[in-house]
Amino acid sequence: MKIKTNVNFGNIRQTYLFSEIGSRVRAYENANPDAKIIRMGIGDVTLPLPKTVTDAMIKACEEMGVRETFRGYPPEYGYAFLREAIAVHYRSLGVEVDTDTIFVSDGAKSDLGNIVDILGNNPVIIPDPVYPVYVDSNTMSGNSITYINGTKENGFLPLPSELTEQIEGSVIYLCSPNNPTGASYDKDSLKAWVDYALKTGSLIIYDSAYEAFISRDSIPHTIFEIEGADICAIEICSFSKFAGFTGVRCGWTLIPSSLMAGDVSIMALWKRRQATKFNGVSYPVQRAAAAALSKEGISACESNIAYYKENARLITELLDEKGIFYTGGKNSPYVWMECPEGCGSWEFFDRLLNEVQIVGTPGEGFGKGGDRYFRLTAFGSLENTKEAVRRLKEFL
Repeated sequence: MKIKTNVNFGNIRQTYLFSEIGSRVRAYENANPDAKIIRMGIGDVTLPLPKTVTDAMIKACEEMGVRETFRGYPPEYGYAFLREAIAVHYRSLGVEVDTDTIFVSDGAKSDLGNIVDILGNNPVIIPDPVYPVYVDSNTMSGNSITYINGTKENGFLPLPSELTEQIEGSVIYLCSPNNPTGASYDKDSLKAWVDYALKTGSLIIYDSAYEAFISRDSIPHTIFEIEGADICAIEICSFSKFAGFTGVRCGWTLIPSSLMAGDVSIMALWKRRQATKFNGVSYPVQRAAAAALSKEGISACESNIAYYKENARLITELLDEKGIFYTGGKNSPYVWMECPEGCGSWEFFDRLLNEVQIVGTPGEGFGKGGDRYFRLTAFGSLENTKEAVRRLKEFL
């Protein structure tokens, strides 16, 4: 063929982090078919959906089988009942938002990857280590990326004061609680980023997919708790970790109507993008999502989150006992630990797999700053977590 392809795809990593992990685990399993491997790597939930959520989904499916209640294409921006439920959720956090600024999607990952569609060739600021989608989506678009390093010294929470130069008109990616490090910005630190964005005319893309794990008052659940964020920030959130929707797919993006690039409305651009490239989330899934935000649903979801946080407590308790540095595990399902004895992250991965049959995630896969760090997740069963902690106690 004589067509041209997007040459920027040649600049992204050809091997996806979790594909490489899967390849190494399969090789070990083939060589050791009787080994009991405990998976603490990929951040997928394991507890089933709450009954109030599945009841709502079943009822909605039944409605789809009746002429009088059948529904065709969903609204591309989300059904009014779910957008209102999300707005009520924000009100519970002390933040007033207009339902028209809420856009329902099939998950935070999609929106994080798609948001570059409405943005031009801007300089991009991304913390390292980082969730790969931020980097890869901008690399695919040919954008220039400046990394700001998360380190042991700054608790993996870099601040704009650590940038070597002030970058005007940039797009800044923040995730809090962070994936992969589990570290969470407090209000003062997040305000520093909002102030920087306002000063430089920049836009913050704020990933709050793990906000439901926050238990400290000093940690914001939403960037819109910070004054000025409504004119410099987009927030992207998800039902995946809060309500266990990883296999169902639903999330949302919140774009304030006051968010302007010159005289261009960012919200208007996103509305046009979604109307053109997205056909909405199915009615049963949106009914299930609304049920997750009901009083009964929130209670059930919080019970699941408490289960995962107990797993995290067991892991961090062991690391405290061993004197190993880590971040996360308190307001996050992720524990980001320093590899012992100066071990590299892939070397540590292989040792854990081969010596104690535990699978985690090498920090190097999230960026250069993760070279000697390792991510463990609390999304397994309590029984497996206890067994993993027992094995780790002997290994470390």
